[in-house]
Amino acid sequence: MNAAIERIRLYARQLKLPTVAHPEQLLREAHASQWSYEEFLAQLLQAEAEQRKENQRKRRIKAAKFPLLRTLDTFELENLEHVKPETIWSLADNNYIRRHENIICMGNPGMGKTHLSIALGILACNDGFRVRFYSAPALANELVEAQENHSLSRLQRQLCKVDLLILDDLSYLSFSRQQSELLFQVISERSERASLIISTNLEFSKWVQFFGDPMLTAALVDRVTHRAHILNMNGESYRLKEGRARQVKVDQS
Repeated sequence: MNAAIERIRLYARQLKLPTVAHPEQLLREAHASQWSYEEFLAQLLQAEAEQRKENQRKRRIKAAKFPLLRTLDTFELENLEHVKPETIWSLADNNYIRRHENIICMGNPGMGKTHLSIALGILACNDGFRVRFYSAPALANELVEAQENHSLSRLQRQLCKVDLLILDDLSYLSFSRQQSELLFQVISERSERASLIISTNLEFSKWVQFFGDPMLTAALVDRVTHRAHILNMNGESYRLKEGRARQVKVDQS
């Protein structure tokens, strides 16, 4: 092995520059293109910077704890009867996060609310924002457990550091008073400070069914709808359409 390459690897490990430690491909390009020393160094450092950026992006996506990965490109916008495609694409620039605005995906089951929430969350991760995905019942349970284990303050601090909190599946499951109050605290703390994406099957007037307390529910709705993009995603279920299409194929076979 070339002694110079070995020294590069040694120093790169000491300086924690993993991409620089393997310069063989760039060396071949440098020889073929007759780069100057300055150009080779610039290209080597650029490769290191780009790899670090990609690693950070992957870490943000892993830390978000998405249940699965979905992209906006695979979301069937044409199936939304009440939301224009340009409305969805206007959210892809993540400016709603910079403005500390919320998104509420409201509609019947099977309309892609979770898909859209995850896709927007991944776009936020790609743009350098810290994201955390929870199902609403899971977060309610985690908050109660943290309170009982005397670690609630730590969990709340962690949630406050997140730029975008996604609460999925705020639907028919009722919360206890303790769960409702803890969720209310989390949402209130984010008001005009950081962004939320909430997906729900129920219109606002019915949220009292799972939060119980009418006054608390009214206050919570007031906070989440202030400076919010409310997406009416009611329509015929994707899953119902797919099931009907599969049945047609079976009948025709």
